[in-house]
Amino acid sequence: VNQILLLLLVLTVCAILYNKVHQVPLALRNETVDLESPEEMEEEIPVVICAAAGRMGATVAAISSIYSNTEANVLFYIVGLKTTIPHIRKWIENSKLKEIKFKVVEFNPMVLKGKIRQDASRPELLQPLNFVRFYLPLLIQKHEKVIYLDDDVIVQGDIQELYDTKLAPGHAAAFSDDCDLPSTHEMVRSVGMQNTYMGFLDYRRQAIRDLGISPSTCSFNPGVIVANMTEWKHQRITKQLEKWMQRNVEENLYSSTLGGGVATSPMLIVFHGKYSSINPMWHIRHLGWSPDARYSEQFLQEAKLLHWNGRYKPWDYPSVHTDLWENWFIPDPSGKFKLTRPDS
Repeated sequence: VNQILLLLLVLTVCAILYNKVHQVPLALRNETVDLESPEEMEEEIPVVICAAAGRMGATVAAISSIYSNTEANVLFYIVGLKTTIPHIRKWIENSKLKEIKFKVVEFNPMVLKGKIRQDASRPELLQPLNFVRFYLPLLIQKHEKVIYLDDDVIVQGDIQELYDTKLAPGHAAAFSDDCDLPSTHEMVRSVGMQNTYMGFLDYRRQAIRDLGISPSTCSFNPGVIVANMTEWKHQRITKQLEKWMQRNVEENLYSSTLGGGVATSPMLIVFHGKYSSINPMWHIRHLGWSPDARYSEQFLQEAKLLHWNGRYKPWDYPSVHTDLWENWFIPDPSGKFKLTRPDS
């Protein structure tokens, strides 16, 4: 009799527990199912862009154009110096960009000590933030793939397309070739811009000739980069770039009087023959090389990314195609940054 009573008691307890489990609220049951079979998380797209003193309007316009033209999950890494960070943070948090996902990263210019040869001809090219692209793995820790953009760009396409750029095995980065798009060749000729290694490296120097790179080799532009962080670290790209910076200090292998100043040249050396290509329409450049030379409006409408590389920036005067840039500019709430226009 005791055994029968014990069995009945066990069955009763089991029945009570069974009922309790199956009376769990629907929302909680659904959450449990989701945890057991989670949907694939939306991939985060990290975009690195600098915020330099006097150029923060460029940073804001670039971010605004990216954010407005994509549904992707973009995380902006905004890199600045200690003195500029409060300004850019306030600008974002007090404008319509307050909805973006972003992290502010401080760049320590001391990492460049002894690695930059002073050159008075174009001092703006020696600003510390020009070299942020050399140190991507030190600034961005958790991402396998990263997009780096110069601040003087606007994005008219979906940044997801650029992020989906395929990198060949063993390549740490993808760039745009300076010879890749026939539509830009006339612009290059009209403004006298160099698009070969001859325009960036001093071939009178033995160290440059010893590289065995033909001076007629087509150059690339590192203002837009899709980078593989694993390969970058594995190949010690940062160390290689620093080596050539230090050699330039000692031997003057390239200077800011040449085409790309001091930031492009070491990248041309380190990545020679070891990079993948970005779709040409994702880097239409040379808009800042002349205040007169212009692309056709139809061509610019088709472009995915516009780059005002050169001296003539769209927030200054004179410049070309400023209307396309101003579409994305957001005024500075503090009033410190102002556009330079003929009537201002």
